[in-house]
Amino acid sequence: MNSQHEAARSARASAGTPISPRITLAVAGRVLTQLRRDRRTLAMLLVLPCLLISLLWWMFDATQGSVFDRVGPALLAMLPFIIMFLVTSVTTLRERSSGTLERLLAMPMGKLDFLVGYALAFGAVAAAQSVLAVGISVGLLDLDVAGPVWLLTLVAVADAVLGTALGLFVSAFAQTEFQAVQFMPLLVIPQILLCGLFVPREQLPDVLGGVSDVLPLSYAVDAMQRLTRTSRTGEVWQDVAVVAGFALGGLALGAATLRRRTA
Repeated sequence: MNSQHEAARSARASAGTPISPRITLAVAGRVLTQLRRDRRTLAMLLVLPCLLISLLWWMFDATQGSVFDRVGPALLAMLPFIIMFLVTSVTTLRERSSGTLERLLAMPMGKLDFLVGYALAFGAVAAAQSVLAVGISVGLLDLDVAGPVWLLTLVAVADAVLGTALGLFVSAFAQTEFQAVQFMPLLVIPQILLCGLFVPREQLPDVLGGVSDVLPLSYAVDAMQRLTRTSRTGEVWQDVAVVAGFALGGLALGAATLRRRTA
């Protein structure tokens, strides 16, 4: 009988098994409870993006007010992505190195239950984060938006979920929290440099433009910038679909590479 239970747990832990909604929601609830108790992390997730956007608005407003209208959309795309990447990669690594992940996967829970539960929890936080950041940018800092504000918020949420998915993925390759942070120069900074914030993507050299075309943050920034210029949303939805596709791919890769404990 015990061997049958062990076999069932092993089969359930494989990435290819169907997701259990009950277990996935339980994982998401557990993560949200932990975040609610960790006030410093919660402040970093919810307050820090608003403070950084306000600081940059203050800087640009002192020189030339229109600059914020140009860079503000890119900031709304980048900040949720960066912060969620950092928090998720470090948090997941901590779960594995402390043995929590091993204990969870010893239960009848699959890797996708764990990953999707984390994605749902951090997605809920990302939604609150994006509502606050967009609300402050549009309502208080007078960021000009031609398209619907709710779609601007949706793009910000998609960016944050993308950061969550990539954070879950890279945590499998790190053994310490410092190593998890070291993935930023590899996966995050090149996207910031090539997303169109510093130089418009169409003005990049051909090689760099080709690299930019395969980076998900480029499409997130494109979506944000389009919403500030026009009320037509067809191309925006195409960009959102690309970002969502990368997020799903990151979750799939995370399920394939997730290990129970740090070697």
